[in-house]
Amino acid sequence: MICHRRLDVPKLAGLILALVVTSNASAENWPAWRGPTHNGISHEKNLAVEFGPDKNVAWKISLPGQAGATPCIWDDNIFLTSVDDDDFLLMCIGTDGKEKWRRTIGSGNERVRGDEGNYASPSPSTDGKHVWVMFGQGDLACFNFDGNEVWAFNLQDRYGKFRIQFGMASTPVLHKGKLYLQLIHGEGKATTKEARVVALDASNGEEVWQTGRVTGASQENEHSYASPTLYDDGKQTYLVTHGGDYAIAYDLEDGKELWRLAGLNPRDDPNRRYHPTLRFVASPVANEGMVVVPTAKNGPVVAVKGSARGLVDSDSSNHLWTRPQNTPDVPSPLIKDGLVYLCRENGNLLVLDAKTGKEHDENRTTRDRHRASPVWADGKIYLTARGGVITVVKEGPKFEILSQNELGEEISASPAISNGTMYLRTFNSLWAIRQK
Repeated sequence: MICHRRLDVPKLAGLILALVVTSNASAENWPAWRGPTHNGISHEKNLAVEFGPDKNVAWKISLPGQAGATPCIWDDNIFLTSVDDDDFLLMCIGTDGKEKWRRTIGSGNERVRGDEGNYASPSPSTDGKHVWVMFGQGDLACFNFDGNEVWAFNLQDRYGKFRIQFGMASTPVLHKGKLYLQLIHGEGKATTKEARVVALDASNGEEVWQTGRVTGASQENEHSYASPTLYDDGKQTYLVTHGGDYAIAYDLEDGKELWRLAGLNPRDDPNRRYHPTLRFVASPVANEGMVVVPTAKNGPVVAVKGSARGLVDSDSSNHLWTRPQNTPDVPSPLIKDGLVYLCRENGNLLVLDAKTGKEHDENRTTRDRHRASPVWADGKIYLTARGGVITVVKEGPKFEILSQNELGEEISASPAISNGTMYLRTFNSLWAIRQK
């Protein structure tokens, strides 16, 4: 006997919709270098933990030249920079692995520090309609998703010649229709305007405001390769810049200075000499109501309250803690669930208590240069070594390696994650890593 049961169409439609929403709840775009919240945090689930040339590779395509820039992703569009001999390129690649278009932005590429990289180091950013791209010799441009140029100019033509040894590696910050840049490439003294912070109207490239960045730094410390970042706790949002011996925060609307962190490279400390080559490469990170500020060359790491105002030093109530050494030299820190992760340039991973700075653990991942910044996703931390080994570590106070994955290609770009796929931009290729 067959029993026929009437289908409740509205309920069935609701169930299907709920399943669709649930399946896509964790899917997100990756619009900037350190992801949707500018801090290396992804909300994606079920990513591949083990992968390599013959495992969990959805596709891989060859690229015309190397770059250290992380791709940005919006829906089915992947934007990345590259070089082709002397030329700078912006490329758009579909999430199916097929190239949509490429555009030449300018020329004048140079290799820096031997095999470390070139002028294609700043990462692109997108808002879902346009993409903004910058290169180390100052070319800055905006394109729409069809590959049509909206505006372009060279920063050196507008703001003066760069005085920076290895090119302007800093990645601009895109936020609510404005593009924020830190141009720290020369004297940080009141008599010049070479060190400055600039806000541009992202729609046309016109200046909204600029402010001189006076710090008194000298020698190589007048150069910064770090990138600005956003602090956003849902109540306030501001820009954090890094270089010239200080981290300094600015109001997004008018460029007014909100706070500055001293003591990163003090001149008047009797126990420590001023370091004339302590140029900053690793960028600050903001999350969970705090900002963690790295330095360079085994220098200090400092944590500051997000509510800070005025001068912040070790005696300030806005100072949380200082670790006197073991800073990452290139990878930026990561803050997640009450822990701070510091991936040092030699591959050692330190885990600190976010409130106190107390060390929970330190262990080695891969004994290799680490240039990419760590990314957190689904309870795991992805650490990228220069030689092409990606170590996956379980989150938490105790160190546990889940996998080590060899690509066999050099890489200095940080991972980008979108819609269940991790994208890795090596010097030779773009890889799409997806759990099968």
